[in-house]
Amino acid sequence: MSQSSDLIQSAQRTIRLELQAVEGLLPHIDADFVRACEMILASKGRVVVVGMGKSGHVGNKIAATLASTGTTAFFVHPAEASHGDMGMITRDDVILASPTPAPPTKSSPCCP
Repeated sequence: MSQSSDLIQSAQRTIRLELQAVEGLLPHIDADFVRACEMILASKGRVVVVGMGKSGHVGNKIAATLASTGTTAFFVHPAEASHGDMGMITRDDVILASPTPAPPTKSSPCCP
């Protein structure tokens, strides 16, 4: 097999895996999803995305994508929140907290 056909097969395998991952999200498009969307749409404030570690990287991308599509949004790292970033958050904002893979060892200043 040539390197070019190996690359094509690898790319196709990757896309198939990604399709399966996206299909795996379908059961999660439920009442909680609708409620989150309604909260964001009804908000007079901004969407504040919070996350740490890999979830933080994903959260940063979510905030950037929301902002680029017209929803005012920004990312706050929970470790930085207690060092002044909490002042950016208002009572009109909606907080979207990205889950962490393991339970936190102590409460975050963002979400006690």
